[in-house]
Amino acid sequence: METFNQIISELSSIVWGPPMLILIVLTGVLLTYKLRFIQIAKLTTGLRFAFGKKGRSNSNEGDVSPFQSLMTALAATIGTGNIVGVATAISIGGPGALFWMWVIAFLGMATKYSEALLAVKFRIKDEKGKMNGGPMYYIERGMGPKWKFLAVAFAAFGSIAAFGIGNMVQANAVSGNVVALMGAEGDSAKTVALVTGLVLAVLTGVVVIGGIKSIGRTAAVLVPFMASFYILGCVYILCSFVSEIPAAFQLVFSDAFTGTSAAGGFAGSTMMIALRMGVARGVFSNESGLGSAPIAAAAAQTDEPAEQAVISMMGTFIDSIVVCSLTGLTLIVTGVWTEGGDVAASMAQMAFDKGMPGQFGGTLVGIAVIAFAYSTLLGWSYYGERCIEYLFGLKVIPFYRILWVVAIVVGSVGGLKLVWNIADVLNAMMALPNLIALIALSGIVVAETRAYWSKQKGE
Repeated sequence: METFNQIISELSSIVWGPPMLILIVLTGVLLTYKLRFIQIAKLTTGLRFAFGKKGRSNSNEGDVSPFQSLMTALAATIGTGNIVGVATAISIGGPGALFWMWVIAFLGMATKYSEALLAVKFRIKDEKGKMNGGPMYYIERGMGPKWKFLAVAFAAFGSIAAFGIGNMVQANAVSGNVVALMGAEGDSAKTVALVTGLVLAVLTGVVVIGGIKSIGRTAAVLVPFMASFYILGCVYILCSFVSEIPAAFQLVFSDAFTGTSAAGGFAGSTMMIALRMGVARGVFSNESGLGSAPIAAAAAQTDEPAEQAVISMMGTFIDSIVVCSLTGLTLIVTGVWTEGGDVAASMAQMAFDKGMPGQFGGTLVGIAVIAFAYSTLLGWSYYGERCIEYLFGLKVIPFYRILWVVAIVVGSVGGLKLVWNIADVLNAMMALPNLIALIALSGIVVAETRAYWSKQKGE
């Protein structure tokens, strides 16, 4: 088993190596250019549509509101990667990694826009009248039947990968933090983990059984609360270390191009390591190009693909530009980033312990991780269901949901190194057909975008 795990780990390093990261970056560059920097031009419009005044569309075609669709996507996206992922990037790549996370987030906004637009344009209704969409549909219907093998590949990889990135890993993060918050050890820790897994399975099952409408309603309440809770904690620490903020920004920008080395456990990094870690962790955090978020976008109540696209684009902005940036700056201003990669998993807790009074900081991080992980369980359950439905039809959904709930318990008590590595490989296999489709269908994205915004001006 150890040999197999090593093979999968090496395969993960290969599939997420420079070629894949370059493809993701170049796709973002291409779409940014062809859409005339839409992430800048329509940023305020996207925020207004998402949180305030809606666009012109009043369609009832869809299963959830545009806001609930965005919150469902954010539920899956805002996860442990926003805390542990950022800490890993900075501990290995230095503060400069945060700069490259910003770059990939900026480009990823154009990618996320394009994914959502295509998802709404090429979505279909299933036998129960529910909207289905995502890469598997815009590959088959947009690129043509001869490319269906790519759609099948995406759905197959997505339905399996969901159990890693969106289920067992997240369940393990929840049980681990509950054990830590309760101070349990030995057999007591195992019992707490098992009970946590059972409770989590029930809480997830109750929501998941109601489908996208139930998930959307829950996400619309949970995501704003959990994000605000964590953001306020970061803001408090940054205010406490306000004098360090200018130096932190200077460090981020300078180290992005020069690399850095520091005392303590941090071994040092070069510009290339900072770039690689920033891009890789940025992609894992905001999922732009992965093909998951457009599955949620397809369920939105709208008849304007471009309108939902600009709303979905805000997901990457909130996830990476806001949440990840606050995490990164908190790690830098408190100085804990110099502790090194071996303690990346606990680095955020160290920063919050240092920046907040008493033991409240560590408790806040623990609660945030639990909330983030639970929301990811909900969002990815929907992604996995839509992928498996594309392959086998509605009849398999009940069995998939049962398996999903059982996997939560297994993930809560089991070691997940192998599961995590397999999920990494499958996520790359998801991204590849999606990126091919985005490039191939970029002309449609541009045409739809120009038509929509020209109509808005004309009215």
